[in-house]
Amino acid sequence: FCDGFVPARGETGLNPLSVVVRKGCDIFAWFMVVFGANVIIHGDLTPGGGFQGGAIVATFLTFLLVAYGGNRLLSWVNERFYTSLVGFGLLLFIGLAFMGFPTSFFYNFVSVTHEAAMAGGAHGIIPPSGTIALMDIAVGIEVAGGLSLIVIYMFKGIRLYETSPVGTECGHDR
Repeated sequence: FCDGFVPARGETGLNPLSVVVRKGCDIFAWFMVVFGANVIIHGDLTPGGGFQGGAIVATFLTFLLVAYGGNRLLSWVNERFYTSLVGFGLLLFIGLAFMGFPTSFFYNFVSVTHEAAMAGGAHGIIPPSGTIALMDIAVGIEVAGGLSLIVIYMFKGIRLYETSPVGTECGHDR
């Protein structure tokens, strides 16, 4: 806008890319969600965890934004879904923290003993880290929802800035 560029009516600055990029996105975007879920679920035993896995899952939305363009993405996205993910993740984390409260706050009440874990105790259902694994999942849900909302709101901010009348806000000195 400061250089005299005025976008066409309804143009958002993020138009869809080529068919090759969109097909690549169709193939690989879901792998990012699966990989992010894997990092979240196994974060208590391997490098990664809730935050890293949630960031990988949120990258899925950014990948779609770049490949398909902003208008199409906003027609697909329901912000309330991501807001509910944030709320559910936070409530799950807080709930897990208070469930161990009779002993102490954040008490690992789901853990199995080392001997039981070595003997294959709980038939592999309960992870050796106990509540830590569940809290990793809660953090992953919250971060995936929160970072996805940040991407959506940042894009909406770009749209708002690009559709403002020429001569009003220009550059970072607003």
